[in-house]
Amino acid sequence: MGRGLMKLPGIRPVLALASTLVMLQAMTIIMQAKWLAQAITALFEGSSVTEQYPVLLLFLAAFAARYALSFWLQLVTSRYAEKTGTDLRRQMVEQWFRLGPRYAKTEGTGHLVTLAREGTAQYKTYLELFIPRMLGMGFTPIVILLYVFKLDLMSGVILMLTLPILIVFMILIGLAAQRKIDGQFRSYKALANHFVDTLRGLETLKTLGQSKTHEGSILRVSQRYRKATMSTLRMAFLSSFALDFFTMLSVASVAVGLGLRLTEGYMLLGPALTVLILAPEYFLPVRMLGADYHATLDGKEAGAAINQVIERGKAAEQQQKEAYANVVAHADMAEDGTGSASSLSSGKRKAATSTIRVVLNDKTAAGHPDPASVSTTPELVSSSSSVFSWNENSRLALTDVQVRHDDEGPYSLKDVTFQITGLGKIGIIGASGAGKSTLIDVLAGFQLPTSGQVLANGQPVTQDMLESWRRQTAAIPQHPYIFSGSLADNVRFYMPEASDVEVAKAISAAGLTKLLTSLSSGLHELIGAGGRQLSGGQEQRVALARALLSKRNILLLDEPTAHLDVETEYELKQTMLPLFEGKLVFLATHRLHWMPHMDRIIVMDGGTVAETGTHQELLARQGVYYQMIQAQMEAI
Repeated sequence: MGRGLMKLPGIRPVLALASTLVMLQAMTIIMQAKWLAQAITALFEGSSVTEQYPVLLLFLAAFAARYALSFWLQLVTSRYAEKTGTDLRRQMVEQWFRLGPRYAKTEGTGHLVTLAREGTAQYKTYLELFIPRMLGMGFTPIVILLYVFKLDLMSGVILMLTLPILIVFMILIGLAAQRKIDGQFRSYKALANHFVDTLRGLETLKTLGQSKTHEGSILRVSQRYRKATMSTLRMAFLSSFALDFFTMLSVASVAVGLGLRLTEGYMLLGPALTVLILAPEYFLPVRMLGADYHATLDGKEAGAAINQVIERGKAAEQQQKEAYANVVAHADMAEDGTGSASSLSSGKRKAATSTIRVVLNDKTAAGHPDPASVSTTPELVSSSSSVFSWNENSRLALTDVQVRHDDEGPYSLKDVTFQITGLGKIGIIGASGAGKSTLIDVLAGFQLPTSGQVLANGQPVTQDMLESWRRQTAAIPQHPYIFSGSLADNVRFYMPEASDVEVAKAISAAGLTKLLTSLSSGLHELIGAGGRQLSGGQEQRVALARALLSKRNILLLDEPTAHLDVETEYELKQTMLPLFEGKLVFLATHRLHWMPHMDRIIVMDGGTVAETGTHQELLARQGVYYQMIQAQMEAI
């Protein structure tokens, strides 16, 4: 039994009911064998068939009761498997959103989609088959063995000695099969990811004339999966043959012993026939478990992978709750005079002079003309509300935020501290690998800091607040996803209830009027896979139209024009900049020509905030930003 099986919600009542049904089923098996042997013995001794009608009716009743109990057992486990599989899929999808797109990119979209669809179905099959087989293996042989001991001591000893040998052999075969199925699961994961990546890049491969060359790669991946699958099947067939062989050998040993003692007159026909009927039933649960074990290994592996995703998301959530509790505890200590305001930080805070404050609202900035006069400890608000709406007076603060994706890996972000107030355009500039995308993930709530604090209006961000923040946020990634559907459906991503008129206005504002007029079906023209293919610039404009239609006042843009040519990028920029007014916009890019249009610029270098200010301020400072501009001019 898998270690995680007993941790499943609601498993104990199901196991209790299933155990009762298995015990009753074992009793019906014994009654069935007893009455059948009694009828055959009586007929052998010369009794008529009519005289054995009552015994045969009892046999048929036991037979019907056995399979009625089997049906009930299957119904109980099937319903539980269906409910558990559905709940696991829902939990897994929730954790995907919590872990964010970086996790999906790391694991592979193909693998995650396959896990959500086929993986949960396989796990349902695993639960549906494994629970009754496991309980049957645990109870039925014991009940039958006790009854056989009552009838014939020698047969009971033979059965008791042969079953452990069979189980040990099955365990050895199972361990070998486990290694095989692990390799098959890895091949399946690679095949799923490769298939999705191939579909996404098929048009590009065809355009570049590389589609035929890519056939070899597809063949190699498919062959690896085929070999892994055939190797697993060979192991399954071998174990089934060995299981049947040793079972028949054990039953034959019992039959030979019974036959010898029966012919020598040491045993009566009735008990001998009962034992002989029960011997295959004694080994049947082991055989069924062995046969279904290989059929459910895929489900067991899928369940382990699903639970790994769920546990990873829960661990991230727990980390956030602990950070929240620590901040509140430190704040209480500071209020009681037992601690200091500096205890809010990680102990690694830089000097106050290096603390970065980005203040966008002019009225707020006027209240604190000297950045040094602003306290480095965000003030906790007394309100316990976990839902907030971002406006021109809202404040978001990051204090000593550090992010490390692996326990032993390098820090993607280190000692990042700044404060955002109100509305405006924030440029996040830096070379590749400087930490821009990680910072965007933190701001979007997709990446929880390894250490440090994120506070909204002075209050530590909780999961409910994070959900509220996401409902106000629209993201435009570097490679926006175009769904297989109509243009209108793609634009309605954030607002499915939007009317065609509202969609048309968003499309016009995003600069897609020319595309719309070229489509024969207008808003209802199919785009994406199986429909009209869009250029990179058009895809970005669709993503922009989504954000505009949502009317969300926070925009997160992660390298939105990195893969576009210069002419398309400048054209798109002219469309986007006027639409940023009245919103809080974070634009992460390494393209410097965006920066003069930003209200504030955060310069990232090696995972840290090197400097911050306006375009003119940073030029006058002649720091990292100035050096980047000089390097780009030299390259030109």
